[in-house]
Amino acid sequence: MKYVLKKLLTMIITLLAVSILVFFAFSLIPGNPAISRLGTEATQESIDALTHEMGLDRPVMVRFGEWVTGILRGDFGMSYSYNQPVMKLLSQKLGTTILLSLMAILLTVLLAFPLGIYMARNSDSKLDIALTTINQIIMAIPSFFSGILLTLIFGVTLKVFTPGAFVSYKTNFMGCLGYLFFPALSIALPKVTMVSKLLKDTALSEANKDYVRTAYSRGNRTKAVFYNHVLKNAMIPVITFLGMTFADIIAGSIIVEQVFSVPGMGRILLTSISGRDYPVVEAIILILAAFVVVSNLVVDLLYHKFDPRIHV
Repeated sequence: MKYVLKKLLTMIITLLAVSILVFFAFSLIPGNPAISRLGTEATQESIDALTHEMGLDRPVMVRFGEWVTGILRGDFGMSYSYNQPVMKLLSQKLGTTILLSLMAILLTVLLAFPLGIYMARNSDSKLDIALTTINQIIMAIPSFFSGILLTLIFGVTLKVFTPGAFVSYKTNFMGCLGYLFFPALSIALPKVTMVSKLLKDTALSEANKDYVRTAYSRGNRTKAVFYNHVLKNAMIPVITFLGMTFADIIAGSIIVEQVFSVPGMGRILLTSISGRDYPVVEAIILILAAFVVVSNLVVDLLYHKFDPRIHV
């Protein structure tokens, strides 16, 4: 229990540090959001009036205090560009991005683990060499380019899906999952190659250790030794890597959304950055940071299943 409480306290401190960095970083960026909203042709009187209305003329510490207390109530403030509460604006987009990210993570696990196990158990075979070569090629392809290729092959040529014909999960959940499959696959492919290679290398490294030879000397079969001993210990660095790449998967989701015309947080993030809509950008960054620290907490707790000594 002390271990869990310590991790929760670390998570809270991390989110507090991120909120401080995010808020003051955007406060120091030159430029006035009021000018972005009114345009460069606006009069100084109009700019000053809107600056006062948006509360940007108040001391930065006062604005930070109000922002933090608002977050604790679930209120991220008002969007400068859209003139509506930030959470109301993001709630319309957040679900799609989360669903896409979760699908990418699920595909990564479902594809990488069997592939890595097969390559480890059949190391140096002809198929393993071919799979390793393909892995290296896919690993070098960015997610957005994979998305373009998948759109060209499955959308334009084979017409498995219609590019741009996104269906909201609120309207048709299964139709939404069907459309998000290929964006999720384009995000997952580079991660699949990395995780499978890491799992293979770690399993082969574990297979040469003394405890494995001891297990064999006791009459255990190769399959039993691999799954009960080698794979269990090889999973620890793989789980660590998955937790570390969670942020990359979310970032990849935001980028790939643009390729497949998915109306998630990616589009609103880009428009908010260009329009200096700082409340929206700050909220998105803080939400992404929360997902990352929570995923790291889950990874730390999963360690106990594979090695109870880690909590000591």
